[in-house]
Order: sequence, then C-alpha cells, then structure tokens
Amino acid sequence: MPTVELTKDNFEEIVTDSEIALIDFWAAWCGPCRMFGPVFEKAAERHPDILFGKVDTEAQPELAATFQISSIPTLMAVCDRTVLHSQPGALPPQALEELIGRIRAVDMEDVRRQAAGSTGAH
Repeated sequence: MPTVELTKDNFEEIVTDSEIALIDFWAAWCGPCRMFGPVFEKAAERHPDILFGKVDTEAQPELAATFQISSIPTLMAVCDRTVLHSQPGALPPQALEELIGRIRAVDMEDVRRQAAGSTGAH
C-alpha cells in the first residue's frame, strides 16, 4: 500500500480507521527526511495492513504542533488512538522492521488496563 498524505482535515478519520498507523513527520528541506523517505516507502509496500502516513510539517504546522514535533524526521506509531512510539531521527531499514515487529506485538488490552490504572480509574 502506498503512503498516505495526512493533513489536519483527514488525519483524525484516516488514523482512527487504522488498527496500526506509522506516521512520518517530515519536510522537503530536511536531508535526513529525504534519506528516510524511501525506507518508509519500501516498508509501506511490505506491510499493506499498516497505514503509513506522511505529515509535511511545513504544510501542516497545526498537526506538528498538536504532536509537539520539535525535530524531524519524527516517526510516530499509533494503535487504537494511542501513541505507542514517537522518536525523532531517520531509522535504517532493519530498525524500522524491528519497530514494526514490536508494535505488532503490543497487547492493546494490556495498554488500556495500564492507562486506566495510572489515572486511578478501575
């Protein structure tokens, strides 16, 4: 599946409808972003069941601000409306595959239980 351009207008709908979303916050002027782009695109082809979205931080400053993006590229993983990973820096292909494996292995029921416990709700 090709990557999807995410904007403030379609972000909520597209990411909410996806079980797993990997989001690349990038900008055209950013050298590391341009190096990471093809790695991200190839991973999208290998994992058609995952949403691979791209947010151009120059065109979508509101989204970048919402997620407190201060350095690009930043890769964010979202499952069931929960951010499981957010880290700046361009990943090499193997590291991206390892991250995808870890995200797939997350037990979202366990994450929700932990989140409920940390807020005092039971």
